[in-house]
Amino acid sequence: MAQATVKLVEGVQVVIHIRDFTLISDEPISDGGSNLGPSPKELLIAALGACAAMTARMYADRKGWALESVEVDASTDRFAAADYPLYSGDEGFVHEFRQRIVFKGDLTLAQKERLLEIVARCPVHRALTEPNVMLEELVDEIIAGEA
Repeated sequence: MAQATVKLVEGVQVVIHIRDFTLISDEPISDGGSNLGPSPKELLIAALGACAAMTARMYADRKGWALESVEVDASTDRFAAADYPLYSGDEGFVHEFRQRIVFKGDLTLAQKERLLEIVARCPVHRALTEPNVMLEELVDEIIAGEA
């Protein structure tokens, strides 16, 4: 289980507590924020890219492959479903997530292609693509560390 506590502090700026780490998320000034940190959507795509890179590293290490580094350029955009040719469902919008990935090291094309398959199975990728259930609960107080 992953857990974070988020508190709105000023305007749209939030302070995020995850384990022993504190992060700030905010919106750009053009979107009504103070630009003091990445936006929630930017954190989401950063999590996707980080997970892809870490998953590739763990797999390559297990296989004994000469993976030196991984670079991921992650992005997301929203499209009207009617204008998105790869989608044929009933929803009004499609969220496209794109990762441009570079595997550096003495790797064969087959190894790079396998790593690309593997990163598509990282936990964040799966959380975005597998069925999800969202539960919101109104409480009077958040108690730090409760699960």
